Amino acid sequence: MINNVISPEYNEDGRVMRRVRSFVRRQGRLTKRQEEALESEWAEMGIDFINEPFDFAKLFNNSNPVILEIGFGMGTSLVTMAEQNPDKNFLGIEVHAPGVGACLASAKEANVTNLRVMCHDAIEVLDFMIPNGSLAMVQLFFPDPWHKSKHSKRRIVQVPFAEKIRTKLTDGGVFHMATDWEPYAKHMLEVMNSVAGYENVSVSGDYVPRPESRPETKFEKRGQRLGHGVWDLMFKRI
Repeated sequence: MINNVISPEYNEDGRVMRRVRSFVRRQGRLTKRQEEALESEWAEMGIDFINEPFDFAKLFNNSNPVILEIGFGMGTSLVTMAEQNPDKNFLGIEVHAPGVGACLASAKEANVTNLRVMCHDAIEVLDFMIPNGSLAMVQLFFPDPWHKSKHSKRRIVQVPFAEKIRTKLTDGGVFHMATDWEPYAKHMLEVMNSVAGYENVSVSGDYVPRPESRPETKFEKRGQRLGHGVWDLMFKRI
């Protein structure tokens, strides 16, 4: 059901460095709720990796715009977005099985039908399964910032990755990023400004206020109470 999971550590080209070829369900790693959701909901909402492009109209049984979220964590905000936007389709990719299980459980409880999830390396999914020009939006919220300067090249947002995302967006499609680490926000801005074919949505040329389309997480609200900032970037394919 869930196999060939790839751990999310990236090199300077935006590719995964450490690979785990098969998922091993370790005792205690999954809650009962997560495990039951993986068993009962995967057939309906889960997608296994195959080397074949998606037919999104067939996958969702409609031609609504498709939004991809990379690294959805426990899936709380992703399920909320899907629930609040029934006229859009959502595809979430996450490499941690507990998060996938939690997302599936929440989606079932919310009676969400416009959501599909994968447990695989997002780079490989982009390379082999996402058709060019097929996504209305790509969301990357709070990725690992790799705080130490010597590890900064492991950040997923690098020029090759940004270029790859652009090819998957429709004309006018948006790459939406968010981070609570200001040095990473500056890094994202520098990378995105260097890639041809994007236009910054920000009227000030840097960051945008959190759009209503991105729900606040409990972690984010707690950070704000502690005085931590959050930076949203939105770049449109032109």
